[in-house]
This record gives sequence, structure tokens and C-alpha cells, in this order.
Amino acid sequence: MRLKDRVSIVTGGGAGIGRQYSLAIAREGGAVVIADINDAGATATRDEIVAGGGRALAVHTDVASQDDTERMARAAVDAFGRIDILVNNAAYFATLPLRDYDEIPLDEWRKVMDVNVTGVFLCCRAVLPTMKAQRYGKIINISSGAILGGNPKRVHYVTSKAALIGMSRSLARALGDYNIGVNCLMPGGTASETLMAVQGPNYLQNVAAKAFKRVQVPEDLVGPLIFLASSESDYMTGTSILVDGGNHMY
Repeated sequence: MRLKDRVSIVTGGGAGIGRQYSLAIAREGGAVVIADINDAGATATRDEIVAGGGRALAVHTDVASQDDTERMARAAVDAFGRIDILVNNAAYFATLPLRDYDEIPLDEWRKVMDVNVTGVFLCCRAVLPTMKAQRYGKIINISSGAILGGNPKRVHYVTSKAALIGMSRSLARALGDYNIGVNCLMPGGTASETLMAVQGPNYLQNVAAKAFKRVQVPEDLVGPLIFLASSESDYMTGTSILVDGGNHMY
């Protein structure tokens, strides 16, 4: 078990790809704090982990709220004594309307930035006191392969995910003295249960990967996520791992 005795926080861990991350961490022996605004999803994921003999906690968290993110970090330490891994997965995406650039309302732009960029900033800041005291930590920011090709209908989303690359590289340099690694995982278009429920089963029918020629599923991201969370990647920081079946090669 590669994450035995490690404690992870997964934002947006109650549904979709985040749920798969949470379950995978538990299978590897880690305790999981499922931080989600979706209370029902977080509770169901927690219950599934506990029923399987794992350790988990569900915490209502709006990542765009400083108070919520600080409470999230306190709850993790109170329950499990430490914080080893932060997976910044929560994002405003699946329910985001497809719009031309000049039709994006300012309040929608700001909401995307609040959740996808400021939310990551706040979650990182909330866990840093604990990780610094431990002199160890793994921060995994979920960016997107979309930043390599762009998306004319989701300019705000792609912009927010590109920002995480710069944030991660800067944090990697800022936190290296504390043995805290900061890396990005960049998924391609993934047929998660959340996305399919909102957009319909045919949403990704024309985006099969150019190399593997099939639609990406959440399970394709589990291995790279566990690698970045485990000691196997202890000398990696400031790096981005692209997992999109060969759609973009860089």
C-alpha cells in the first residue's frame, strides 16, 4: 500500500473524477478527507470507504471560502493528526455553459476564477502550516490538457486551468525548503459521471484520443494521481503530467 498512514484531502472528492481519486487513495491505505460542497456525494463516498475498512471524513467545503478551507484543514488534523497530500480537484466545469468569448458574463468569469484559481490558492494556504511543520507534503493541482489546444467555448475555464501551471511552478520553488512537492495533473476530456449527467452521453463522442482512439475515463487518471501522491515521486516538483491518450504531445 503506497499511501499507508498518509492523510489526504481531496477537494471535490464526492463525485465524478474526485470520487475515483478518493476511493483510490483509500485502496492504497490512506485516510481521506472528502472536501466538497456536495454534502450528499461526500457522505456517500465517505461511507463507501469506511464500509470497505478505510478511514474517511466528509467535510462541507466551498473552496472559494477562506473560512471553509481553514475549517477543512483543521478537521483533517483533528481527525487524523496530519496532512500529507492535498488534491486540488474541485472546479467549476461540468455545469459551465458553452459560450462565445464575447458572451461570457463578468459574474460567470469571476465565479470560474474564484473556484478554479482562488480556491486552489486558499486550499494550499490552509494546509501549509501543517505541511511546513511536518517538513513534508504533496500538493497535486488538477489542471487540464485543454490548455494545450484551447477551447473557444470555454475561454474562462481554460484560462483558469492554465493559471494553475504558473501557480504550481512558483509554489514548487517557494516550498522546496520544506520538502513540499507541488505538481500538476492534466487530464484530457474525461467521461466522468458528473459530466455525462450534465452534458449527456454523447458529449464526448467526437473527442476520442488521437493515439489510443477511445474516450478517456476517470480510471485512466488514478495511476498518475497515486504516483504523484506517493513517495515514488518525492524528487518531482514543478512538473505537469499530461494524461489525454495522445491528443496533445509536448
